[in-house]
Amino acid sequence: MKFLTRGLYALTLTIFFQISLSAEYLYKDEVIFNPAFKGEVEKLGSELYDKTGISLRLIMLKELPNEMGIVEYERELLKTFSTPTILLTFSEMNSKVDILVNDASLYEYFDKKQVLSPVASPVQAFTMALFYSDSFSRFGDIASSYGGTIIPLLAGKAKKGEVLGKYSASMFNGYADIAEQIADSKGIVLENAVGNSNQNSILFVKVLFYGFIVYAIFMYIKRRLYARRKRLEQE
Repeated sequence: MKFLTRGLYALTLTIFFQISLSAEYLYKDEVIFNPAFKGEVEKLGSELYDKTGISLRLIMLKELPNEMGIVEYERELLKTFSTPTILLTFSEMNSKVDILVNDASLYEYFDKKQVLSPVASPVQAFTMALFYSDSFSRFGDIASSYGGTIIPLLAGKAKKGEVLGKYSASMFNGYADIAEQIADSKGIVLENAVGNSNQNSILFVKVLFYGFIVYAIFMYIKRRLYARRKRLEQE
């Protein structure tokens, strides 16, 4: 009986230890539950930590607990880590994404504003600046704020049954972006890096799409001015 108890205890510890190891960088997942997604995050996160000493942890929540704000949740979680840690947190039901660190110096290695920008392409940023800026300085701020690798993908429509794919693609895209920026800042190469191929393809599509929008606006204004000039000539 004692042997069985000790065996069960040892088995429990082994399972717990294995789960802890496998959940090192995809630290919490209440949404995706995809082994391939988990494996890619763990592989990239492990290499980043081995080469830089920085833990980049991804948190996938169904909903923030106890009506907590996302920053409040991250601050509480960061208290449990002693190593330099960056949290990339997503909450599905709250529609929130955030990045927080336990050492402010970590922000020197990546651009939080760029990663979380709702705008992907410079064309989109320029178009938004035209419509929403009320001063030259404001125009410059809006026009230069682009390159988002998470929110533009999250905001895209997904067919029924493809929502989880959208979540995993957007969050891994942002996770990889942060990891690669850190690697560049540290002057190292990540063998498991995604590279810019995916981001470039997204950028290309965005440039085409918003390029057509800008062209359509231009043609609309041109036609209105032409019609107005004709009307004035007739009068």
